[in-house]
Amino acid sequence: MTMLQRMCGMVGIAALFVALPDPVGAQEPRLQGRLQDAVRVEVDALLLQAREAGLPTEPLVDRALEGASKGASGERIVAAVRRLAGELETARDAMGQRARPEELAAGASALRAGAAPEDLSRLRGYRPDQSLTVAVAVLADLVAVGVPVDTAVAAVLVLAGAADDADYIAFRRSVERDVALGASPVAALGVRLDAATAVAEGILDQGAGRTPTAPRKP
Repeated sequence: MTMLQRMCGMVGIAALFVALPDPVGAQEPRLQGRLQDAVRVEVDALLLQAREAGLPTEPLVDRALEGASKGASGERIVAAVRRLAGELETARDAMGQRARPEELAAGASALRAGAAPEDLSRLRGYRPDQSLTVAVAVLADLVAVGVPVDTAVAAVLVLAGAADDADYIAFRRSVERDVALGASPVAALGVRLDAATAVAEGILDQGAGRTPTAPRKP
């Protein structure tokens, strides 16, 4: 074999190594040592699919690590990651292709709590240029304290026109506090929603130059 042939052969081998996919680069390093190899391979494949679809992968990694921390079986971990990936995709379809990763994560939580994709779409319609992260997270939190899904959705939509993120957070804390003190979730939400809408209407009236209506006595 001539020197030229040996050089050509070395160049060909180098090109082959460059063309081959890097298996290490395709892996999520935080999963190594936390999941069994077979499970990690499946989760890595789901992460790759999500990445190619333009979905955030951080929530998926967190879900896998959460399952590992709780000692869940590999089958359950893979199923949970796959289900979350589907929820993130559904949330994006409902909230729009421009939805931010944190919005999609909150949307996935709301869907898991029982909200429908149409609910997320309606909320986006009310707040087209604002982040939905807090509003959607509050929806899921209200369901978590016992508010029926339909009631929680209705409340979040009622507030969507005038409430900002701080208002949503204050509303959720008030409902949670009332429930902790013994009020039923539905009653607590109703009282706090009446108060919040009365304040919002007063602000709108002042902005329009009208005298605000006095709050109703309980």
